[in-house]
Amino acid sequence: MRVIKGFEELATLSGQDIGKSDWLEVTQDMVDQFANVTGDDQWIHTDVERAAKHSPYGGTIAHGFLTLSLIPRLCRKIFRLTGIAASVNYGLNSVRFFHPIRVGSRIRAGLSVLSIKVIGKKAIRFVTKVTIEVDGSERPACVAETVTLVLNKPKRAKTKRRARRAARNLPPSSVPA
Repeated sequence: MRVIKGFEELATLSGQDIGKSDWLEVTQDMVDQFANVTGDDQWIHTDVERAAKHSPYGGTIAHGFLTLSLIPRLCRKIFRLTGIAASVNYGLNSVRFFHPIRVGSRIRAGLSVLSIKVIGKKAIRFVTKVTIEVDGSERPACVAETVTLVLNKPKRAKTKRRARRAARNLPPSSVPA
C-alpha cells in the first residue's frame, strides 16, 4: 500500500499510476445483501438455479452498482492519505460497465490519477481513473472516473502560551502558566 503524506505530496501526483488492490472474491452473499438493501432483486443476480439454467452468463452476476460501490473498499488497499483533514466523495465524471462479474469471480482495482486541482490552501480536487479487473478476463468489468475533494488540515492558531514560548525560545516545560 502506498502512503501519500499530506497535501503537498498529493498535489504532485497528476498523471501517475498509484497501484492495484488485492483480489476480492465477489460472493453470492454480497450480491444478496446488496439486492436486499437496494431492492434490486432481479433473478439474474439472486436466483442461483434460474441463472444457472437461463442466464447467458451461466450463473448469477454482480450488480453494476455493487461493483461501483466496492471502489472505496478496493482503493483503501491501494493507498492511504495522511496529514489531511478529510476526503469527501465529490462524484463521478463517467462510469462504464464493460464485462459482467460472475459470482465467485475475483476482482481488483487499478488506480491512476488523471488530474489534481489545488483550490487555494484549503482543498484539492483529485480525479482518478479506477479500473475494475476480473481475474481471467482481458476486459475490465468497470471503468470509473471518480472525483474526490481532499481537505487540508487547518493551521492551528497560536495560543498565547505558545506565542510567549516562541518569543522567549524556551522549552515547553519552562513556560509559566
